[in-house]
Amino acid sequence: MASTYLTHTTSTPTNNDKCTISFWIKFSSVGSDLGIFSQHTDSNNRIQLARLSSGALSLFQKVSSSIEISITTNRLFRDVSAWYHVVIAFDTTQSTASDRVKFYVNGVEETSFSVSTYPSQNTDIRFNSSSLSQEIGRITADTYMDGAMSHVHFIDGIAYTPSAFGETDTTTGEWKAKTSPSVTYGNNGFFILKDGNGITDQSGEGNDFTLGGGTLTNLKDNPDNVFATLNPLARRLTSNDPTYLNGNTTLQGQTVNGQNNNGLATLGDLAKGKYYFECKIQTIGDNCGVGIVDTPDPSNGIPEGSHEIFYSNDGNKWNGSGYVSYGATYTTGDIIGCAFDVTSGTVEFYKNGVSQGTAATDLATNLNYGYTPMGYTNKGVMNFNFGNGYFGTTAVTSAQNPTDGIGIFEYTPPTNYRAVCTKSINAQEYS
Repeated sequence: MASTYLTHTTSTPTNNDKCTISFWIKFSSVGSDLGIFSQHTDSNNRIQLARLSSGALSLFQKVSSSIEISITTNRLFRDVSAWYHVVIAFDTTQSTASDRVKFYVNGVEETSFSVSTYPSQNTDIRFNSSSLSQEIGRITADTYMDGAMSHVHFIDGIAYTPSAFGETDTTTGEWKAKTSPSVTYGNNGFFILKDGNGITDQSGEGNDFTLGGGTLTNLKDNPDNVFATLNPLARRLTSNDPTYLNGNTTLQGQTVNGQNNNGLATLGDLAKGKYYFECKIQTIGDNCGVGIVDTPDPSNGIPEGSHEIFYSNDGNKWNGSGYVSYGATYTTGDIIGCAFDVTSGTVEFYKNGVSQGTAATDLATNLNYGYTPMGYTNKGVMNFNFGNGYFGTTAVTSAQNPTDGIGIFEYTPPTNYRAVCTKSINAQEYS
């Protein structure tokens, strides 16, 4: 999350000319610089990796005011629903300049760069220098990572290729992490964030990190099973831009009179199966609602369907054409659950675990392409849990699991309803 970073002080390196950093990363925001890792004694002595506001990855090293490395990808990384596996291998002993720093994403080498200043032969890599503070999650005091990271490796003394840390799944064809890679870490090597938010070094080298600031959240979301969040790239045509917080799980409406801010989930367009998610109301504002919306045309990328079902804070429901009486009112602190069965066509809402009755039975009849979880608010704040087990940065109290055991909720989902995540979607959409 923004303002969270990890720190560790290096010892004498095994080889200051050769090292590798490998990590999985999921970005939460677009349009701003995000700090991934750094070592910054001062502005003239630093190394840093950032995702720029454009979406490009940028590696930069400066020593004694002299720029030694400056490499920026042409490729842009702006998919807020995707985990990327990034490997950067340094070997400045190589005679060919472009072989001294290599970028890989999801197992494939990046070869197209808008900036490509490579280090001179035998240049020391500052991130691996002795007695310096390595930082994960920020590059300056005001430029932090916004998103999630997992399986962060640093190798001191060897330039590895991605196959050391990942492999292609023989069933799905997707690139996946090797959870226990066979690598030699070297004096300054480390392996953190292996399972959840653990910052104790798993490499055997004892290079533990400490929390430098902010709060670490142990998400269920990981490279092997992606959970839905809200999607800042998806907007309804009539919507203002809300603010997205806490890894895109919190929707904060703008303070504009009479205009709702809408938040749509990633991993939408669900056309088969049973799903459940929750929303905890932090503040009502003027109004808010929780529900689902259908997608009429995937070519425009805007879920602005003709059939949508919402449960609003005044107890009414929106049935696609107007508001009608439905259930109890709700307010600050209440948790609204939404269980929707796209296959049979039903939607049911819950207030603090109590069913408010069936809200619709015609989803399948009105289905165009699929349904997407959604919330709206005018001036309010809403915290969504699609199975990650948190409302904002606060863990759910009772930790209930769906029938398949994947995901954590405040209240037990109805039988056979699942979290909105890739494993549960694949199990139902392709069964």
